[in-house]
Amino acid sequence: MKSNVVCVVALLSMAAVILGEAWVANAVTCNVMELSPCGDAIRTAAPPSKACCDKLKEQQPCLCIYIKDPKFSGYVNSPNSKKIEIACGTPKPKC
Repeated sequence: MKSNVVCVVALLSMAAVILGEAWVANAVTCNVMELSPCGDAIRTAAPPSKACCDKLKEQQPCLCIYIKDPKFSGYVNSPNSKKIEIACGTPKPKC
């Protein structure tokens, strides 16, 4: 009985470590400069590049931070930004 409890505790500990590492690996650093490949598409209504879409998908967890920041909200909420969201398949989150 005692060995079963030890095994369960060991398994739960390993699961916690694995899940913790997976979470850290998926964490993204919010840096609006990462979205610089989208600059032309935002300013000129040019179609977004693959690099833009890739960065937008990577930075999607950060969009609420950018939306709430007056320095960046105009870009994130611009009409061209909506076109980029559609083209890249990355809808703006509800913040």
